[in-house]
Amino acid sequence: MKHTLLSLGHGYSARALTALLDADWHVIATTRSTDKAEALRAQGIEALIWPGTDLREALSRATHLLTSIAPDGEGDPILAEYAPDLAQAKHLEWVGYLSTTGVYGDHGGDWVDETTPLTPATIRGQRRVAAETAWRDLGLPLHIFRLAGIYGPGRGPFAKVRKGTARRIIKQGQVFSRTHVEDIAQVLAASIARPNPGAAYNVCDDDPAPPQEVIAHAAELLDLPVPPAIPFETAEMTPMARSFYAESKKVRNDRIKEELGVVLKYPDYRSGLAALLAAEG
Repeated sequence: MKHTLLSLGHGYSARALTALLDADWHVIATTRSTDKAEALRAQGIEALIWPGTDLREALSRATHLLTSIAPDGEGDPILAEYAPDLAQAKHLEWVGYLSTTGVYGDHGGDWVDETTPLTPATIRGQRRVAAETAWRDLGLPLHIFRLAGIYGPGRGPFAKVRKGTARRIIKQGQVFSRTHVEDIAQVLAASIARPNPGAAYNVCDDDPAPPQEVIAHAAELLDLPVPPAIPFETAEMTPMARSFYAESKKVRNDRIKEELGVVLKYPDYRSGLAALLAAEG
């Protein structure tokens, strides 16, 4: 049976998912870039420029929908235009919303899971909570995926370490969870195969760690000097970069294993970074 996935804001994680889909799937993907649209079409993906294209016809053909589009100061841009149409899209079998573990806010380095109250400390996190709620209110077979810090091919620390621009910023007690993009893809695929409307899943590895440890390990793998430590209080950072340090928590991932049967390909950053380096040849 042929399925059609409508991928809204077809970015890094969505591309990893579509790489796993077999010939029974037709993919419709939106992008803002004409060049990216042409590249997607060369891969056999039906690409639409959005904003700029009416998505109602594509929505009518979709059996599955994945949205990767982040909310802005005015809310979720897809819902601003298509909320009534989505509320009537009873033909959808599965809907996935890519959110962030930032919805949990700061927990002083303690553990959180999917039952933890949502108390985001940043504006970005607050917007995500509002967007999650708005998507839930549509009554669709919604699945929320709260992603930790994403890394993978083209998104690792090696380039900065090689250039000498990587920084080991030290903030006492700071810890982050992270996830390899291939593990995001397999979680999404597992959810599509075993839908559970209304579920939320944390998508992260088993080994939350201070960010400076990851940079140091990347340098050691490259046999390069470990970048010097810089105290958080005196580090020059953009407001965006500094905001990431406003929250410290360790994220549990038991639900993706117990409900979806996922076995992580990269259960910690060490295995993930080693695989990235090996793939470089």
